[in-house]
Amino acid sequence: MNPLSQLPSVDRLLSDPAVVSLTELHGRAVVTQLVRAAVADAREAARAGLPLPDAASLIATVGAGATALATPKLRPVFNLTGTVLHTNLGRAPLPEEAIAAMAAAARSPCALEYDIETGGRGDRDDIVNELLCELTGAEAATVVNNNAAAVFLLLNTLALKKEVVVSRGELIEIGGAFRVPDIMKRAGAKLVEVGTTNRTHLKDFSEATTPRTAMLMKIHASNYAIQGFTHAVPEDELAALAHEQGLPFVIDLGSGTLTDLERWGLPHEPTPRENIAAGADLVSFSGDKLLGGPQAGLLVGSKDLIARIKKNPLKRALRVGKITLAALEAVLRLYRDPDRLNERLTALQQLTRPEFQMQAAAERLLPALQNALDSLPVNVEIVPLLSQIGSGSLPVDRLPSSGFAIRPQGKKSGVLNRIEAALRGLPRPVIGRIDNGALLLDLRCLAAAEEAEFAANLAGFLCS
Repeated sequence: MNPLSQLPSVDRLLSDPAVVSLTELHGRAVVTQLVRAAVADAREAARAGLPLPDAASLIATVGAGATALATPKLRPVFNLTGTVLHTNLGRAPLPEEAIAAMAAAARSPCALEYDIETGGRGDRDDIVNELLCELTGAEAATVVNNNAAAVFLLLNTLALKKEVVVSRGELIEIGGAFRVPDIMKRAGAKLVEVGTTNRTHLKDFSEATTPRTAMLMKIHASNYAIQGFTHAVPEDELAALAHEQGLPFVIDLGSGTLTDLERWGLPHEPTPRENIAAGADLVSFSGDKLLGGPQAGLLVGSKDLIARIKKNPLKRALRVGKITLAALEAVLRLYRDPDRLNERLTALQQLTRPEFQMQAAAERLLPALQNALDSLPVNVEIVPLLSQIGSGSLPVDRLPSSGFAIRPQGKKSGVLNRIEAALRGLPRPVIGRIDNGALLLDLRCLAAAEEAEFAANLAGFLCS
C-alpha cells in the first residue's frame, strides 16, 4: 500500500470539527489554503523519507498558521528600552483624549472639509489653524504628514531654483537618511553653506546674500550638540538681516514643543512661539515628538507665506487625513491647560516621571521576572538607569530612572541574546536593550496600569 494513501484528504480535514471552528473564526478561504499547504508539505516530507503526520498534527499546523495570519503586524509592545520617544516604536504615545477623538472621527462622517456655518466647502487646516496660532503667536498654520514633508514643501514653494543660506554647522542628518543637502536638492533649491562647523557669524550670512537668495534658514540641531568653542547667530539678528534684504527668515525646529519644558525640570527646548517672537516668518516642527501628538509636520508663521505654501500642488500630496487631524486637535487643546499638561499628555507624563515610581514598580515586578528566568543561568537585580528622550530631542540629556539588569552567570554571554529574543516573542513583545554585558529593562514607559498585564505576559516566557 502506498503510504501516502494514509494521508488525510483536504476535504476530510476541512470537515473535522476543530477545522470547522477555525473556519468560523478565520474564514473558509484562509483555512482551506492552509489545509492544502499542510497536506502538500506533508506529502513532500513523506517522499523525502520522513514519517507522515497524523490528522491531529496537521490540524495543529493549520491552527498555528491561522493564528499567525490573524496576528496584526502593527502590534503593541512594552517599551523598556529607556528611550521615551522611540522612532522605531512609534514615538509619542497618545493621550486618551486623542485616542477618543480618533475613534469618533473613524466611526462617523465628520466636517473635514465642510463649513457647517455656511454649508460650503471648508479647509481641513481650519480644524487646527486657530489652536496653532493661539499656541505659537503665528498668523496662520498648515499641516502635512511629517516635518520632513514640511521642510520639503516650504523649500519647493519659496526657494525653487533659488538659493537658501544655512550655517554649515546646522546641516543635519536624522534617522532614515534625511539629510538637509539632499532635501534641498530634491526640493529644487540650491544650498549655500556659510561659516564653519562650530562657528558662524552674522557677516557670513550677509556676505552670502545675493539677488538669487530666496531665504535665510536656521535648522535646530535637535539630535546632536556641538560644544566648546562655538558661536551661532541669534534668531532675532538673523531675522533682522533677512528683513533688511527683503527675505523671509525660516526656522526648522525639528522636534518642536509648545511649552517651556523647564517648568517640569527638563532642559530648555526652543518653542515656535519664541521663534515667531524673534522674527521668524516660518517655523516647522514635528507633531509626534516633544509635542506628544500624532505624526505630522506643522508649519506656522506669516499668513502670506502659508497661503503660498497651501497653493503648491504638492500640498495635496502631503496633507493629512481626518484621523490625524482629530488626534492633533485633541492634543493641542490640552496645551490650553498648561497647569495639568504633565498629567494629561502621555509623553510629557513619561518624561517627567520621578525615579522613585520606577523603583517601586521594579520592586513589585521583580518576583515575576525572577520566576520567568528561574531556570536560566542569569542574575536579575534592580538597578538605577538613565533614560533618554529620543527621536533626536535633547540628545545629551538623560533622565534618572530604574529597572532591571539581567546578567549571565559565568561566561555564558550568549544567554542574553536568547532571553532578549524570547522577550520579543511574548504575546505582547517586551523590548529592552543589551548594554555593557547586561540586558536592561527600563521601566520609565511602563504605566502603573500596565504592570499586571506585564507580569501576566511573562508567564508565556520560553527561552530555547
